[in-house]
Amino acid sequence: MTMADLGDLRLHYQRHGTAGGPPLVLAHALGTDLRLFDALVPLLPAELDILRVDMRGHGLSDAPPGPYAMGALVRDLERLMDHLALRDAVLVGVSIGGMIAQGLAVKRLDLLRGLVLSNTGAKIGTRDLWRDRVAMLRDRGFGAVADATLERWFPKAFRASAEGAAWRNLLLRNDLKGYAACAEAIAGTDFYTSTATLRLPTLGIAGSEDSSTPPDLVRETVDLIPGSRFALVRNAGHLPCVDQPDAYGELINGFLADIGHVGGK
Repeated sequence: MTMADLGDLRLHYQRHGTAGGPPLVLAHALGTDLRLFDALVPLLPAELDILRVDMRGHGLSDAPPGPYAMGALVRDLERLMDHLALRDAVLVGVSIGGMIAQGLAVKRLDLLRGLVLSNTGAKIGTRDLWRDRVAMLRDRGFGAVADATLERWFPKAFRASAEGAAWRNLLLRNDLKGYAACAEAIAGTDFYTSTATLRLPTLGIAGSEDSSTPPDLVRETVDLIPGSRFALVRNAGHLPCVDQPDAYGELINGFLADIGHVGGK
């Protein structure tokens, strides 16, 4: 267990791979934590210096009072990378993690050399949708949204598995205030104009069964960035790094090799 003390905030993070190697940063989805990438990390090249972190309000990181702004979530990752002296990283962001990735790339392009925008969008949902979801959570708890959330996260067969049950338990044990505060950050975010200014290698990944950020939304978002590429993971929901880790890892490893981040190119 490693905590970064940033003064007003402590963030839990883990490092894997080779210290000083090409950095890869993994940013998780709403309602999950850094364990989202448990199945992915062993599939990545050993030469990478991998950082994964629990965002504020999630996992073992602090959960200061909300609501949060997306700018605060972006700054958290910015400060952690500065704290750890990570530069020229490829940032993989899933869902809200992909929104944070877009924001950080616009703000601090010096930190990044590539993006993987996974199951995300420049804008996700509407303000009213998120406010209604937060109101339901505060009134009735995670049990009221668990079934619908898991349907967006995973295909039916995976939901019925023992691993699917474990992810349901993880969702139910979230910090409600932290989750709601991050949901409010999503509600207030529209990155269409700023993401269109980006000029760096970008891969978009979508799940064919993802109703939360459908493939067309992911494609529309990455198409804002000239030269980006798009890939679809078949039979995957909102979190393909969990239910289709082999296919997901193959896409990321291919992208890292193509842009010369691994493999000595």
